[in-house]
Amino acid sequence: MGADHDHSADSKLTDIDHVGIAVHDLDATIAWYQQMFGASVAHRERIESDGVDEALIKVADSYIQLLTPFTDTSPLAKYMERNGEGIHHVGYRVDSCDEVLEHVKAQGARVVDEHPRTGSRGTTVAFLHPKSSFGTLIELVEE
Repeated sequence: MGADHDHSADSKLTDIDHVGIAVHDLDATIAWYQQMFGASVAHRERIESDGVDEALIKVADSYIQLLTPFTDTSPLAKYMERNGEGIHHVGYRVDSCDEVLEHVKAQGARVVDEHPRTGSRGTTVAFLHPKSSFGTLIELVEE
C-alpha cells in the first residue's frame, strides 16, 4: 500500500503543510539550518496581518516555517513572552479551508478565525484554538 492510500478516504487532512517554529532571530536560525543540514530558504515573507516575518525551509513536500514577530503587538510576540522559542503550530493541508472550518465549528471546535483568510504564499488559512485541540494550535492550509 503506497503513501497515497494510507489515509482514510474521508480524512479532511491531506498532508502536513508545515510546522511553525517561533524564533527570536530569523537570520541566525536560517544560518543554523544551513550549517547543520544544508537547508536553504524556499520563501520569505512579511505577513503584516499577523505581525510576523517568516522563512520557509522546504523538507520534501512540506515546510519548516520559521517565524519571528516584527511588532510587540503581534500575537506571536505575546506567545513568545509566555513560552519562549519553539514549536508554535502545525499547518495541515486541506482541499477546502472553508468547508473544513465550517465542519469543525459545527462539531463544536473553538476557532481563532471565524472565516478563512489569506496566509503566506497566497494560501487560504484558518486557525483552530489550542484549547479545543488538546493544546496544539492548528492551521488549516488550502493551496
